[in-house]
Amino acid sequence: MSKAVASQFRFSPIFAPRLSVLILFLVLAFVAAGCVPLAQAGNYDGPAELPRVTVSSAMSATPAPGAILSVNAGGDLQAALNNAHCGDVVELQAGATFTGPFTVPAKNCDNNHWIIIRTSSSDSTLPAEGQRATPCYAGIGSLVGRPQYGCSNPHNVMAKVQMQTAGNGPFQFAKGANYYRFIGLEVTRPAGAPGPAQLMWGEGTTDHLVVDRSWLHGAVQDETHVGVNLNGMTNVAIVDSYFSDFHCIAVTGHCVEAYAIGGGIGDTHDGPFKIENNFLEASGEGIMFGGGEATLSPADIQILNNHFWKPWQWMPGQPKFVGGKDGRPFIVKNHLELKNAVRVQIEANLMENVWGGFTQSGYGILLTPKNQHAGHTNVCPLCQVTDITIRYVHVSHAGAGLQLTTVLSGNGKNGAAAKAGTRWSIHDVVLDDLSPKYVGGGTGFEIANGWAKNPLNTVTINHVTAFPDSSGHMMIMGDPVTKPPMFGLVFTNNLVVTGQDPVGNSGNRTSCARQNVPITILNKCFTTYTFANNGLIASPPDFPPSTWPAKNMFPKTVSDVDFTDFNNGDGGNYQLKTSSPYKNKGTDGKDLGADIVGLNQALANVE
Repeated sequence: MSKAVASQFRFSPIFAPRLSVLILFLVLAFVAAGCVPLAQAGNYDGPAELPRVTVSSAMSATPAPGAILSVNAGGDLQAALNNAHCGDVVELQAGATFTGPFTVPAKNCDNNHWIIIRTSSSDSTLPAEGQRATPCYAGIGSLVGRPQYGCSNPHNVMAKVQMQTAGNGPFQFAKGANYYRFIGLEVTRPAGAPGPAQLMWGEGTTDHLVVDRSWLHGAVQDETHVGVNLNGMTNVAIVDSYFSDFHCIAVTGHCVEAYAIGGGIGDTHDGPFKIENNFLEASGEGIMFGGGEATLSPADIQILNNHFWKPWQWMPGQPKFVGGKDGRPFIVKNHLELKNAVRVQIEANLMENVWGGFTQSGYGILLTPKNQHAGHTNVCPLCQVTDITIRYVHVSHAGAGLQLTTVLSGNGKNGAAAKAGTRWSIHDVVLDDLSPKYVGGGTGFEIANGWAKNPLNTVTINHVTAFPDSSGHMMIMGDPVTKPPMFGLVFTNNLVVTGQDPVGNSGNRTSCARQNVPITILNKCFTTYTFANNGLIASPPDFPPSTWPAKNMFPKTVSDVDFTDFNNGDGGNYQLKTSSPYKNKGTDGKDLGADIVGLNQALANVE
C-alpha cells in the first residue's frame, strides 16, 4: 500500500477518545445481552472465520436474586411457571415426577433477573458447575451399551418432568419467552407414549436459554426424535448434560430424522449457540442444523467438548440388538451434519460408532449445504454452510470420515442449489477404524460439487491423521454431472493411508473424477489447489509418485511412518516417535499428521 493510500486510513488523534467510547459501548452492549465478544470480525482459522460471539453460560452470568417457589410432588408446575417473577427460582421436588405439557411463558426478563427451574436438591448433590451430569444423578448406575460413567452410589437427586400424552413436550416455550435456566432435571417421555415428540421446543422467538446438568432422553424402543429444538432461538447454551435414546424407527415409524440438538429451520434469527460438554446420542445425528425451510442461517455456533455416541445394540446383526418394538431398526445416519449454518467452531469432540444404511454411508461429519426440497418446492435457496472450523476432533469406528459436498435438493429437473459452501478449515483431526464392516465404504474424505454455479471452494485440510480402509479409497471426488470445477483446495501436512484405489469417483461417467489417476482427477476437478507435503501411506504399485502431485512423501508401509503404537489403526497412539522420518516435516515445522499431544489434551475429559 502506498503512503498516499495508507494516509487515507489513518485516524486523527481527535477521534481516538470517541472511538474508545464506541468500542466500550459495543462491548457493554454484548455483555448486557448475555453475549461475550469472542473475536472481532476477521479472526480466522485458516480460511474460516471463527464465531464472533459466544453465549455466557456460567451460573454467575444467570443471576436469580428473587424468591424461591417450591413445587412438591403433586403440585401445579404450570401455576408456578405462570406466577414466577423475573429473578425467581422454581424448585421441583427431587425424586418427584411432573407430567406435562408445560408452557414456559414470556416474562420480559433481563440479564440480571433470570428464572431458574431446577431440582430442589442442593448444589452439593449435583455435579460441580462445568462437570457433566449423567443418569447416575437420576438413580441409574449404568446404561446398557453406553460408556461407563463414574457412579459408585447412584442416587436420584433430579426432578423428572415428562410428557405422557401424544405431542411435543413436556416443555414448550411461548413466543417471547426469555432468560430461563434449567438445572438438574430429567426431561423425558415414559415408555409407550404415542407418536414421535420433541422434548423442548417453541413456535416463536426464545431469547436466552441455558440447559445445564440435566438428562434428556426418550424410551428404549419408542420414537422421541428431538431433545432440544433450537429453531427460532437466540443466545442458547446447552452444557454439561446427557442425551440418550433419541431415535426414529424405520418403515413403520412416524419420523425419519432424530437428533439430540438441532436448528437452522424457520424465519427467525438463530444463534449464537454454545453446545458444550454433553453426551449426545441420537440415531440420526447428535447435532443437526438445516434440513428444511429457512429464510436465515443460524450463526456463531460453538460445538465443544462433546461425546457423540451410538450404542452398538442399535446396529442390525449385533448381539442383543435393540430396535422398535416390531423389530425394525432405528434410522441411523451420522454424528453431525450442517446443511445451514455460518461461523461454526467444532472443537475437541469425540465421535464414536456410526454405520451406514438408510441412504447414508456412516460418515462422522457432513458439511452439505442444501436447498431442501419439500413437496414440489425448493424451500431454502438462502441456505449456506460457510466459515466452518473443525479442529481437535477424533472420529472412530465409522463407515467413513468426512463428507464435504454441495448437493442439489430434490431429484432430476427439480433439483436446485443452495447459496454457498465455502471457507472450511479442518486440522488436527484423527479418523481411525473406518471400515466397510460399519456398512460404509471406509473412505476418509468425500469432496464433491453438485451445483451448476458457485461450486464448492476454499477447503483446507491440514495436519490430519487418517486411516481409511485399505481396500477402498483415501478420498472420493467429483460431481454427479458436468459442473464447473471446484477451486481453492489445500491438502497439506497430512498422514493418510491411500487404500487400493486412492481417489475414487463420486459422480458418473461424465464426472471430473472418472479417470483413475490422482493428479488427473485433481487437475480436472479443481482450477486451483495445493496438494503437497503429505505422507501418502502404502500407495499401491499402480499409483507410483508420478501419478500424484509433486512434493509429497510416500512411506511404503505403516511401519515406515514409525507411530508410537499404530494398533492396526484402531485406538492406537499415533504420535510419531523421535526416530520417525516424518518428525518435524510439516511446512510449519510440526510433525506430519495431527497434533496428537494437543488432541489428547483437548479430549482428556470428554469421554
